[in-house]
Amino acid sequence: MALRPVMVNVKALDASAVGRFWAEALGWTAYSAGATAYVGPPGGLVWPDPVVLGIDVVPVPEPKSAVKNRVHLDLATTSADHQTELIARLKSLGATPVDVGQGDVPWTVLADPEGNEFCVLEPREIYRDTGPVAAVVVDCTDPRAMARFWGEATDWTVHEVADDHASLRSAKGGGPYLEFLHTPDAKTVPDRLHLDLLPYPGDDKAAEADRLRALGAADLDIGQGDAPWTCLTDPEGHEFCVLAP
Repeated sequence: MALRPVMVNVKALDASAVGRFWAEALGWTAYSAGATAYVGPPGGLVWPDPVVLGIDVVPVPEPKSAVKNRVHLDLATTSADHQTELIARLKSLGATPVDVGQGDVPWTVLADPEGNEFCVLEPREIYRDTGPVAAVVVDCTDPRAMARFWGEATDWTVHEVADDHASLRSAKGGGPYLEFLHTPDAKTVPDRLHLDLLPYPGDDKAAEADRLRALGAADLDIGQGDAPWTCLTDPEGHEFCVLAP
């Protein structure tokens, strides 16, 4: 048994506006699903997408805290000109530059209209076939332990493991990486972004949740009540959901 990462859940005060931003930023389409906005590749809604991680923007009443998000997106570029053009276009859509202590680096840190940080990377060969989202990046204290947990929790393959960095990617190739970066500080506030995982057809969601608990996941009550999904946290407290198949 294993679970498929299928989308990045983004909390927002205005889900429609944030969904439109990310759709235009990535060249994708925002599909309305009631109060939420699902952002995926153009050409009609396909869910789960076989390659990309969609973005599901969900309305919440609380604004983002002043604390930097511990989960963010890295956007890929294909050339220096593309990076410059993309940054200018994102600013025109409402993105703003932010200083998270990055110093003099070749990538640019921006925030979406509700303050969620993301990076526009310089061209990197490793991201040549990811599509517009190069990686979902998670700050953590122990990348090795996180790679072990997420490598066993999902059907993604561990590509690289070191004390300061670890990465996973779908075994099918294509789509973004899931990366864990070492940071000395521990998590202090709820994540504004998190991953949603989906069982394969025929697999049992409850059994999958039990398997994750045995790997080190913990139950999470965010007031979801009798929802068809299960809310959990990984060993460092990052929230994620196991969706109903």
